[in-house]
Amino acid sequence: MGIIASRCCDAGGHINPAVTFGLLLARKLTLTRAVFYMIMQCLGAICGAGVVKGFQKSPYEILGGGANTVSTGYSKGSGLGVEILGTFVLVYTVFSATDAKRSARDSHVPVSKNKCYFFSLMSFYH
Repeated sequence: MGIIASRCCDAGGHINPAVTFGLLLARKLTLTRAVFYMIMQCLGAICGAGVVKGFQKSPYEILGGGANTVSTGYSKGSGLGVEILGTFVLVYTVFSATDAKRSARDSHVPVSKNKCYFFSLMSFYH
């Protein structure tokens, strides 16, 4: 994850389809390029899951293939709300990190994106 975060300015911050969709809505991408990126991101996720399943079959099956579930005591609506909030924070962080109008932007990109991932993940694990 650190490698992806550190390459944000070179790659444009396309780390998942939500970010790519946000950049499409902000008119920083063409529709063709955005669709291509989203398809490739999903194919990469499928390939990654296949590699994990191939090398770690038992933990993969015990953990439900890595699928997210809502913890007991929380509703599906609250889980959806946290997902929406975490996605907003991620997209907002990528937008602020890749803003061409910011000065000295290269120095804070890995820190800000890793903080975003950390806080998004910590909201799920208590």
